[in-house]
Amino acid sequence: MNGDLFDAVLLDRDGTLIEDVPYNGDPEKVRPMPGAREALDRMRAAGLRLAVVTNQSGLAKGLFTAAQMRAVNARVEELLGPFDTWQICPHDDGDGCGCRKPAPGMVHAAAAALGTRPARCVMVGDIGRDMTAALAAGATGFLVPTPVTRPEEVAAAPHVARDLTTAVDEILRRQAAVRPVTPRRAGTVLVVRSDSAGDVLVTGPAIRAVAANADRVVLLCGPRGRAAAGLLPGVDELIDWPLPWIDGDPSPVDPDDMRRLTDRLAAVGADEAVVFTSFHQSALPLALLLRMAGVARISAISDDYPGSLLDVRHRVPVGVPEPERALSLAAAAGFGLPAGDDPTLRVPAARPTVVPSGEPYVVVHPGASVPARACPPQRCAEIVAAIAASGYRVVVTGGPAETALTSRVAAAGGTDLGGRTDLAGLAGVIAGARCVVVGNTGPAHLAAAVGTPVVSLFAPTVPFGQWAPYRVPLVRLGDATAACRDSRATRCPVPEHPCLTAGVDPAEVVAAVRLLTTGSDS
Repeated sequence: MNGDLFDAVLLDRDGTLIEDVPYNGDPEKVRPMPGAREALDRMRAAGLRLAVVTNQSGLAKGLFTAAQMRAVNARVEELLGPFDTWQICPHDDGDGCGCRKPAPGMVHAAAAALGTRPARCVMVGDIGRDMTAALAAGATGFLVPTPVTRPEEVAAAPHVARDLTTAVDEILRRQAAVRPVTPRRAGTVLVVRSDSAGDVLVTGPAIRAVAANADRVVLLCGPRGRAAAGLLPGVDELIDWPLPWIDGDPSPVDPDDMRRLTDRLAAVGADEAVVFTSFHQSALPLALLLRMAGVARISAISDDYPGSLLDVRHRVPVGVPEPERALSLAAAAGFGLPAGDDPTLRVPAARPTVVPSGEPYVVVHPGASVPARACPPQRCAEIVAAIAASGYRVVVTGGPAETALTSRVAAAGGTDLGGRTDLAGLAGVIAGARCVVVGNTGPAHLAAAVGTPVVSLFAPTVPFGQWAPYRVPLVRLGDATAACRDSRATRCPVPEHPCLTAGVDPAEVVAAVRLLTTGSDS
């Protein structure tokens, strides 16, 4: 397996590849969507395998025969070229199957037929069911809206393209962005990610890309990300130093502290540096200190003019997932993931020693580093009660400062582990869970790093496609159209936090847990 992001693209049929003619059994009515043939041929030429993943409940309803459906599909291939596999659900909504979208069964089946995994697939479709099926399998989702697509489906989609051609443009751009144009080896490389635990975790694949091509990697992190940095593969040495232009609650700039930091950076003896940041942060203050420390080659993302501070000035479009944003910077610096290293988040997960023995469990993590992204305690308690009543064992987790919160939430029917684990121990607890119910905060990315499915109670203050748990099965819940959307607010600007109160029904959480743990939404 190479270092590319994707092996295959899965496509909905009606409304995505061809015009949607309800319950069509007539090949003569097949009309390709504009630009579909050219878009598909570009993906074939790029080496991507193609699948059709389609609900065809007309079979169950008796509105057309299997022979008529095969004739329609043959006409699709005649007009659009061959597909590597067809996955068809013949059932109706009431049949309770695991294949009908929004269940992820056909996404899993298509990936298996193509010799890959859902995480290495993109699903392109025109309605919310397509996106739910993709995310629940761990695939990337691209929504191409049509007049029948509901506005709330567009708002909730991880990625939206105006047509199939535009979706393919972005898929191929993202695929190319993580490939170094000129691969290179390096000696000692200083990599930087000074932010919270979640930010450090999403940078992990990019740091592994640097480490695969360097003799030694030194990571400069901040106090809030220190525990996560200590879990990342590929790091030989850590420097823990707060940066006042990055920290959310910064101390005043201390000239003496900056001089000490410059001296510490010089002592690393780095041949070059790669400065990773979030889209709203600047790499230039640190680039200046790195120049003063004698670092000869510096790479960073910067929309601002860097003058002579950067040797590699990289730019990334808005909305790219944070792990890919970082990977694209590593590639621009000449560092790519080696064959066999899938671009997923990764940390070691020790065996959970604090979980009492018993049946499998679901983790509910009610806290968040940013208050605007935390589900209110009462709603979390209701979620715990609903999950427990449905037959699942529940474990409630939280940090040492969150014990009052976890005690309150766990009282509804869960086991309280608040304050009983460090980050490595929490990784073990999450790794042993069937799934984790959590807001958009560090433990969501920790779940992705240990491969545990996520029910994401996602406050839309930041873009979902950019900050969702990466390449892990997930279900998004919460009101994606809320007034706080894209505000980047740290505290909810809307009274009563409606996106995660009225926007999250405990019954929906139970259904999401079932979808992720059984492969069916029934």
